[in-house]
Amino acid sequence: MCKVFLLAVYCLSALAANNLPPLADQQLAREIYKQMVESQSGFTTGATTPIAEAVAARLKAEGFPASDIFVGGAIPRKANIVVRYHGTGAHKPILLLAHIDVVEAKREDWSTDPFQFIEKDGYFYGRGTSDDKAQAAVWVANLIRFKREGFKPDRDLIVALTADEEGGGPYNGVEWLLKNKRSLIQSEFALNEGARGELVNGNRVSHDIGVAEKTYADFRFESRNKGGHSSRPISDNAIYHLAGALYRLSSYSFPFQLNQVTKAYFQQTAKLETGDVAADYAKIAEGSEAAMQRVAKTNAGMNSMMRTTCVATQLEGGHAPNALPQLAAANVNCRILPDDSVEHVLQVLKQVAADDQVVVTIKQEEGKAPASPMREDIMKAFNKVTDTMWPGVITVPAMATGASDGRYLREAGIPTYGVQGFFNDRDDVRAHGRDERMLVLSFYEGQTFLYEFVKVLSTLP
Repeated sequence: MCKVFLLAVYCLSALAANNLPPLADQQLAREIYKQMVESQSGFTTGATTPIAEAVAARLKAEGFPASDIFVGGAIPRKANIVVRYHGTGAHKPILLLAHIDVVEAKREDWSTDPFQFIEKDGYFYGRGTSDDKAQAAVWVANLIRFKREGFKPDRDLIVALTADEEGGGPYNGVEWLLKNKRSLIQSEFALNEGARGELVNGNRVSHDIGVAEKTYADFRFESRNKGGHSSRPISDNAIYHLAGALYRLSSYSFPFQLNQVTKAYFQQTAKLETGDVAADYAKIAEGSEAAMQRVAKTNAGMNSMMRTTCVATQLEGGHAPNALPQLAAANVNCRILPDDSVEHVLQVLKQVAADDQVVVTIKQEEGKAPASPMREDIMKAFNKVTDTMWPGVITVPAMATGASDGRYLREAGIPTYGVQGFFNDRDDVRAHGRDERMLVLSFYEGQTFLYEFVKVLSTLP
């Protein structure tokens, strides 16, 4: 007969039971999680300060000295919180990072209130349940657990919960901390979001560790014209120039380019597949362009792992329905491989546009960040804890095709690793979307994974 655990709605196997934190720690993490999700911290309509202040008050109540807690940011409603848990100082600190802002969510788009923390059918629902308030809640709960247990790590542990990861810009918490309070977060390396565990048909199959991510950049394609009356059309039309350039862009693919991380990724992922797919992944790891071509045609995610990508995302143009357009423009969003550069992509896009009436410029770039080294000690620790908790699950070094605050840290010389321990269905990723959710069991297992992983890392030389 299964034992029913507090805060779970279903019976757990003996293995799953061993992977859960003590009941009091589950309850603490859930309480913090709920409080964070129900605090509206959307990029434009919300604020992170209430969450930062609530966490600070909770930590002070647990005996953390005020001198070890910092709350502040670029503007009053965009506060970050940084707390230091002191170790022996034998080694340099570890930074444990998560962001507490979220993508906006409208009630009419969801089947539930996005800012109400709801547990049903084995899931936690609410905006930020997966991106990224689960990790934020776990960092705080585990830090309190370390203190209650009297754990003395060989290095300081720094938890930083930050603002505006989703929107970036002048209020981004990590960027602001690096510029204004770097000593608070200076560390040997950091753990952040940017990777996940994958479930297929309810089975755990792989556990990723993120060691690199692509660069984010927006480019503007713009065509200007003197215009005129629409009753006297001519071929020299700003919209036509832009349309031609975008059509040529739609037909262009950047060349394939693997790096150490993506080679290892395909090498490991091949073990999860069968038949022709497994064979192609293995061949990709060996550099087969024919295999890359086959996979790229059928899998957009894998295509993005192998090359820089650019796509039109927004349009503007024309000033009246009865006038020839004086302006036509488009935003082209690019995700650029770590070994590529924004300037190189700009030159390629100009060549692809192939029209002197279309001006291509850089609209926004987030800065280039190198991949983090695949340190043998960190990878071994990741593999060891994963194998202990989930025997047979394959660990996979990964490059994120999106972006996270890890790019700021990597650029600043702090290697950053995407590590979470939360498993989600491979084909049901709801971050940024409708009815975002997190498996209840995955949340608590992730709590255990991050607790054990940080303890192991705390003793690395």
